[in-house]
Amino acid sequence: MKISFSPPDISEMEIEEVAKTLQSGWITTGPRTKEFEQQIAKYVNSEKAVCLNSATACLESILRLLEIGPGDEVIVPAYTYTATASPVVHVGAKLVMIDCAEESFEMDYEKMEAAINEHTKAVIPVDLGGVVCDYEKIFAAVNRKKMLFHPSNEIQKSIGRVCVVADAAHAFGAKKKVDGIWKMCGEIADFTSFSFHAVKNFTTAEGGALTWRTTKNIDNEWIYHQFMLLSLHGQSKDALAKTQLGAWEYDIVSPAYKCNMTDIMSAIGLMQMKRYPEMLKRREEIIGKYDAALKPLGIKVLDHYCEKNHSSGHLYLMRIPGITVEQRNEVIIKMAEQGVATNVHYKPLPMMTAYKKLEFDIKDYPNAFKQYENEVTLPLHTCLTDEEVEYVIEKIVEIVKV
Repeated sequence: MKISFSPPDISEMEIEEVAKTLQSGWITTGPRTKEFEQQIAKYVNSEKAVCLNSATACLESILRLLEIGPGDEVIVPAYTYTATASPVVHVGAKLVMIDCAEESFEMDYEKMEAAINEHTKAVIPVDLGGVVCDYEKIFAAVNRKKMLFHPSNEIQKSIGRVCVVADAAHAFGAKKKVDGIWKMCGEIADFTSFSFHAVKNFTTAEGGALTWRTTKNIDNEWIYHQFMLLSLHGQSKDALAKTQLGAWEYDIVSPAYKCNMTDIMSAIGLMQMKRYPEMLKRREEIIGKYDAALKPLGIKVLDHYCEKNHSSGHLYLMRIPGITVEQRNEVIIKMAEQGVATNVHYKPLPMMTAYKKLEFDIKDYPNAFKQYENEVTLPLHTCLTDEEVEYVIEKIVEIVKV
């Protein structure tokens, strides 16, 4: 049996809609993208949403909207993928990495709070595996430090404290109970970035979306327009607007970027939206089967569903107590020999060459290393059959028991 780690779940619905889009003559950003944005906003209870060509572009656009740059600092977790941190480097701000809390994939929020100073402009928590972070603690921390905050533009001034920017690449469809009320990921943080890459729960092949909470004295339509400018060369009209009679003329208001989503991508997304509730339900079923088999063995797993959290079920992270990095890698090899693709999420950023060059050292992040050294990620996707799930369980149990 051969079991892939995370293939895209594409049905005839997506294929037919893409074909219709190709036949329509409108294949770049157009009516389908606008409709997709509206559906995303409605789904996550946000006033507006913006679709771009990656979650990385979304994060960088948010930082640029906030006018974060040289002289500013942005806090990120050490335990994440580079896409959380690289936009900070792109805009020229100083990257500040925080270790995990002990026995947790989330940041140590006390260390995060201690790192906030007069230069800190944003913190980027990561909703790892689809589990929404503890934003109550995060907002409490940034509010306690608000006297140190020095805004440098009108949006920052309106927010009035360090901006909370969620890297929710894994968490589209997740929700969390905040102050006793269930809230969707996308309406909790000040700004939220989602990924629709091919390996994600919900895909547009490549792509991503961003949402934001309404901010006092800042018009949502104005924010939306700023993101349109940032994503399309600073051009004052997009291609759809220019199709109106006599509306050819436009201005370039800044030498911006090119990271818009196309209608071909949005066509996939519109059909994924129709199927997504059932896809999330299937992920929850698979996680339940994995949990039932592995928790009794003493294997530590990422808790996806609890009293205050309902995950999107993106990744199944498990940690095998008492093993080394080398032994963990041997588990991955043995699973591959049995036809099961597994992975590791993640190798902490201070272990990567790019961040070593920025003088980050894994010795300063002992908890992140402990989370990494014995972590294995099992296949979790909606193309898995019950038979395949049982096969994965059988093989991992055999290998772990040895």
